[in-house]
Amino acid sequence: MASCTLAVDVGGTFTDVTLADVATGNTWIAKTPSTPQDLSVGFMTSIDKILTLAGRDPADIVRIFHGTTTATNAILEGKTAPMGLLTTRGFKYVLEIGRHDIPREGNLYGWIKPTRPVTPDRIFEVTERLDVNGQVLIPLDEEDCRAAVRRLKRLGLPSIAVVFLHAYVNPAHEQQAMRIITQEYPEAAVSLSSEVLPQFREFERSMATVLNAAVMPHVSRYLTMLRGNLDRQGIAAPLLIMKSNGGVTSAETAARQAIHTALSGPAAGVIGAVSVAQSAGFSNIISIDVGGTSADICLVREHRPEITKDAKIGPFPLKIPIIDINTIGAGGGSIAMAMSPGRLEVGPRSAGAEPGPVCYGRGGEEPTVTDAHLFLGRLPPSLLGGEIPLDRDAAQRAIWERIARPLGLDLAEAAAGIVEIINHNMARAIRTVSIGRGHDPRQFVLVAFGGAGPLHACRLAELLDIPAVVVPLTPGVLSTYGLLSTDLKNDYVQTCYQEGPHYDLARIEAVYAELEAQAREWLRAEHVPLDAQRLMRAADLRYAHQSFELTCAMPDGPMSQARLQQLVTAFHREHQRLYTYDLPNAPVELVNLRITALGLLPRLRAPSLMASALDLKDAAVGTRRVYFEQTRGFIDTPCFARDRLAPGTAFDGPAIVDQDDTTTVVFPGFRARVDGAGHLILERQR
Repeated sequence: MASCTLAVDVGGTFTDVTLADVATGNTWIAKTPSTPQDLSVGFMTSIDKILTLAGRDPADIVRIFHGTTTATNAILEGKTAPMGLLTTRGFKYVLEIGRHDIPREGNLYGWIKPTRPVTPDRIFEVTERLDVNGQVLIPLDEEDCRAAVRRLKRLGLPSIAVVFLHAYVNPAHEQQAMRIITQEYPEAAVSLSSEVLPQFREFERSMATVLNAAVMPHVSRYLTMLRGNLDRQGIAAPLLIMKSNGGVTSAETAARQAIHTALSGPAAGVIGAVSVAQSAGFSNIISIDVGGTSADICLVREHRPEITKDAKIGPFPLKIPIIDINTIGAGGGSIAMAMSPGRLEVGPRSAGAEPGPVCYGRGGEEPTVTDAHLFLGRLPPSLLGGEIPLDRDAAQRAIWERIARPLGLDLAEAAAGIVEIINHNMARAIRTVSIGRGHDPRQFVLVAFGGAGPLHACRLAELLDIPAVVVPLTPGVLSTYGLLSTDLKNDYVQTCYQEGPHYDLARIEAVYAELEAQAREWLRAEHVPLDAQRLMRAADLRYAHQSFELTCAMPDGPMSQARLQQLVTAFHREHQRLYTYDLPNAPVELVNLRITALGLLPRLRAPSLMASALDLKDAAVGTRRVYFEQTRGFIDTPCFARDRLAPGTAFDGPAIVDQDDTTTVVFPGFRARVDGAGHLILERQR
């Protein structure tokens, strides 16, 4: 009987894949090089590899989870689809005007306003107008709208965004425009603001809707291609796509809500890290996922990742629910450069999958962090179980010619400097999500994963005075385990502005009822049984005259003034936690109402450790000459095979732990132990 679920996470350098038999709990993992020119090629190659490894047939797969960077890459690389915008007459320049804000980072006087995803010559005004309560002031002029759509069609724009004033209260005019577009230009992809982000603030709502329209053709084309490839391979299983809020949705929904897949790639890793932390007995963690191109960092309190609705993708604000992840250009492929005068820089430019680090022997010429680790003795002679042999001599030549000789350093100093700079870059990013937001990193545990995360974990713990590090059982592919640990999830929001202390209960309940009806319709479309459906209420609140809101969970029970006062009390507490003060006597405004819909999916049994050794000496696989900062030189360092370390095994650093998907460097001053779930716990010795 078919019982396998498959998870594929496409990264900038490698594509990770996990196949899990839900019935038996058996899992198989693999990594394949990503294919930047056509990501679907790497996707299908990874499936072929894992099925061969597991000895399973395509028909055995019942569900596929996928984390994709298609939308993110299109926006960051400026390769979005050409598009047009229909908007209310008189509001053509909302996107151009923006918020008049200038980024605090960098040169204030050298800042240039980013080009908007749609230029004014492709924005067409339509006669219509609603008031703030959604009442019709001027009916939609259908002929005016029809003429605008025809002009967009003549321009050959494949995607159209529709943003009418106050459509978040009353979507009737946008829906009317949608019908006209369907009649006049049926092949166009259409993005309505009342569906993408039905809440007030015209600039942010316009930006989210326009970005959705800009990536819809790319995401739809990519998912259609994947579906066709899967069908041709005999895999009929449904395809579920990771979203930025930490849940998944069907490929069909993802194609319509394409912007909700942006920044979703790292979200799966955070979900996986939370699962690992729970099994290891830790509730407060900082997760760091270091791959070939970037490092993704997230702070988690009480097993709950922080959710933000004020994210950015490139230069553009994105006000949709997103797991709050700080991403920097720091990974194994980050390129080291000798700069004038006598300065060493590492990243954010990356060698990526093509050509990759110099030691891969694929044409790379610039030394990377991976090349430095190899020269320092921290990496084995090959990766992925021998699939990728590493050329240490080539790495050494590149470091000498490009870094050491120009800067007047010896080879060890240059290689150690490359690694130390990238460590400090990552430590700075961790401080941003912890100290910068009022959290003491010394009260958290670091969960390090990704192909390069465990190489840097101990040094990061030293720099930040973090007491312990958790390295998961399969750190190199933890994002795929996170994919297999998610549920179907969709968020619904509606602006419902009210001033306290007395709120309109009937109106609030009516808005919640409408949002819940939309949520249940989506759950039915996703074929979620009633006993697996969950709806959670929340609200955005603020003090009078504030320009930002905080989201608080709505207390359970029938709607009443007392229940709303409990909500207000929770808001005061949250404001105090975040900003160190509250205003208990100030009026509180209710701004937006929210529903989160969950469709619970079968849980994957945590992979178990199949260690073959009961004694530490049986796990030893020799020694390597390894460079450590503490020793300022190379020392003989014992190496252990991760799959031979049984639960309860413990040893002191320095040591190296090798496995197919990553290498863990245990620094001097750390004690390593294997817990009951097979996770490697690295604790600092005081």
